[in-house]
Amino acid sequence: MKALVDADILVYRFGFASEGDPAEFALARLSEFLDNLSLSDGIDEVWGYLTGKGNFRKEIAVTAPYKGNRVAPKPYHFQLLREYMERAWGFEVIEGMEADDAIGIEAYRNEPDETLIVSIDKDLNMIRGHHYNFVKEERYYVTEEEAIRNFYLQILTGDKVDNIIGLSGIGPVKSKKLLVDCNNELEMYEAVLKAYDGDEARVLENARLLWILREEKQVWQPPIK
Repeated sequence: MKALVDADILVYRFGFASEGDPAEFALARLSEFLDNLSLSDGIDEVWGYLTGKGNFRKEIAVTAPYKGNRVAPKPYHFQLLREYMERAWGFEVIEGMEADDAIGIEAYRNEPDETLIVSIDKDLNMIRGHHYNFVKEERYYVTEEEAIRNFYLQILTGDKVDNIIGLSGIGPVKSKKLLVDCNNELEMYEAVLKAYDGDEARVLENARLLWILREEKQVWQPPIK
């Protein structure tokens, strides 16, 4: 099985955890984590991805600037941790899109049982297959139907972290209620469109901002009746 690592998350987790510590401490903690991952049962390869320059989503965002609300400082040893994963582990820097997209593309190049997505980012639950939340030390499986449902749920709620504006007053509980009777993707899309009072442009904008790519240069399209 191939581990697909959200290396952006690792930079922030191990960087902030090493606040005030020497660089070698941060590197040692990160190295230990990756070593343990590579030795985990069933793991044959460890692939990792770091977000580089450029992001096609910034051209899609109209309602609000994509990630325009991010003012938090970068973690300690930010560049050092990135360079270590590039050099020592061969992790790839992704240009023009995000590390999440690279993970999604690679996951769908493989069969579901051939990859393990390593992250704590809920967005990646839009990708079917095996997942590992390393903070909770929990492995779980997301089916294709669950992946699609998670995507439509997030269109309703938006994503405050990335400055994607969802429907006012709609959180995780209400969004699930809105889709509870939907049995396929078309029904989910129609329920979401109705919740947005038929504003197809808003739905399309949020969908394309939130959609994690499954193939290169993919543009999300609504399901066909």
